[in-house]
Amino acid sequence: MVKQLLKSVREYKNLSLVTLFFITAEVIIEVFIPFMTADLVNRIEAGEEISYVVKTGIILTVMAAASLTCGGIAGFTCAKASAGFAKNLRQDIFDKVQTFSFDNIDRFSSSSLVTRMTTDINNIQMSYMMIIRTAVRAPLMIVFAIIMAYRMGGMLAMSFVIIVPFMATGLWLVAKKAMPAFRRVFRKYDKLNESIEENVRAMRVVKGFSREEYEKEKFASASDNIRKDFTFAERIVALNAPILQVCVYANMIFVMLIGSKLTVQSRGATVNVGQMSAMLTYGMQIMLSLMMLSLIFVIITISVESIKRVCEVLGEEPAITEPENPVTQVKDGSIDFENVNYRYSKNSENYSLKDINIHIDSGMTVGILGGTGSGKSSLVQLIPRLYDLGEGEGAVKVGGINVKNYSLDTIRDSVAMVLQKNLLFSGTIAENLRWGNPEATQEELEDACKLACAHDFVMSFPDGYETMIEQGGTNVSGGQKQRLCIARALLKKPKILILDDSTSAVDTRTDAFIRKSFKEYIPETTKLIIAQRVSSVEDADLIIVMDGGRINGTGTHKELLETNEIYRDIYSRQVNGGDGDE
Repeated sequence: MVKQLLKSVREYKNLSLVTLFFITAEVIIEVFIPFMTADLVNRIEAGEEISYVVKTGIILTVMAAASLTCGGIAGFTCAKASAGFAKNLRQDIFDKVQTFSFDNIDRFSSSSLVTRMTTDINNIQMSYMMIIRTAVRAPLMIVFAIIMAYRMGGMLAMSFVIIVPFMATGLWLVAKKAMPAFRRVFRKYDKLNESIEENVRAMRVVKGFSREEYEKEKFASASDNIRKDFTFAERIVALNAPILQVCVYANMIFVMLIGSKLTVQSRGATVNVGQMSAMLTYGMQIMLSLMMLSLIFVIITISVESIKRVCEVLGEEPAITEPENPVTQVKDGSIDFENVNYRYSKNSENYSLKDINIHIDSGMTVGILGGTGSGKSSLVQLIPRLYDLGEGEGAVKVGGINVKNYSLDTIRDSVAMVLQKNLLFSGTIAENLRWGNPEATQEELEDACKLACAHDFVMSFPDGYETMIEQGGTNVSGGQKQRLCIARALLKKPKILILDDSTSAVDTRTDAFIRKSFKEYIPETTKLIIAQRVSSVEDADLIIVMDGGRINGTGTHKELLETNEIYRDIYSRQVNGGDGDE
């Protein structure tokens, strides 16, 4: 996992190494300051001249300034390196998600991906910053301070033999106890974000059913669970401070008592005042460094779960990959399903599609009807390779070539899909329409909207095509959103156009006009129309009736009324006043 994460350091590698250099320089200077201070104290006690004191004071001032400068530079480079690393890592995850097929995305919820790209990466950034700065500084300080303490204090340094292991053990136990709580917290963040996302998206439903209080309680419960775990973990981590204080004061008492006694008894021959001063300073440096190491241990512990979750995304292999020698041009919009049997999971016993064999000529208008779960959407999603057939599950061909032999950009640029719940993005109406064709002129935008019956309502807005669409298209109705999405697809001028129940929110008159526009505007494009209303497909060149993942019947409207019981039943209920919602 570490090796995988380090790939995201890239251009910030040199800044990370510069941080290590200046941290090492800062530590070396800091451990020599008490040594020189002790020597100065001893010389003053021995009656050294004031000129030496001034000279040494200037040197100490320069050393302190140099240490401060090194620390400041290290802080700057460390912050820049860690922030840059987090930026690269966030971009790498986003780029990775763009390569995922629907099959991959189904493994991760959207709220989980958001948490991984925000909270988890923030945790990793903090750990990286601590590692290249504090995690290097603290061990170096401990090693150098202990060496200098033994050099200066002799037997007084024996206090570290007891105090350091005691403190290190205590801090390790504290961190170990806090680890499970921190791990639980980040598993619960997904559920909290999921609750927020679900509530915001379904705000109209929540208010329509007056369930605000229920949602508040649900969110409060999820939030309180996180609070409890964090509180428990923080209470344990808070024990670091008293452990540190006990060790620091114990060291001070030992040095003061034993040091003073030895100083008096030996009259400075064995231990002197300067050595005692240095020992107190080195003791504080060692204790504080141990304290920092314990905090680093806790932070890294928190980040381990985040690292696992981020690496899970980075390590995910796209279920759909590019062929070695891809075909880069689609001849026409003809479609063939040959012995297709498809299931969403290899471990699933049930197939979503079974024994599908059908040929569709380029330019045909094909209607697809069937009840919920009959396999309509599964069928059309195989065409642009949103999902892929496995070995031995048959073949889907476009323009006479297996879709697996096309480059992904080629096949998907040749297919336009308009879903029942298609999304509009934040931005102007014109910007949303140009997803279909980035080079489209204003005239082309208006023509496409007229064909999709969207031009009139767009022009009713004060800003027309420059009207801002709010996130998710919440400031336009469902029918308006569908018509804008249809216009966007028309601008693409695809070889194949798929409408997955995408006129469900428009009236039958508008629906008929849109279908008429398709015939006139894109006559050579193959049109696949999934619908619940028979009126949406009755004038199609071919109608496919799906049932239980199989093709139950094919033919024209007239032929199916005579030969297909399911189609006849749907038509009868709709004509006699039913809603036809299967």
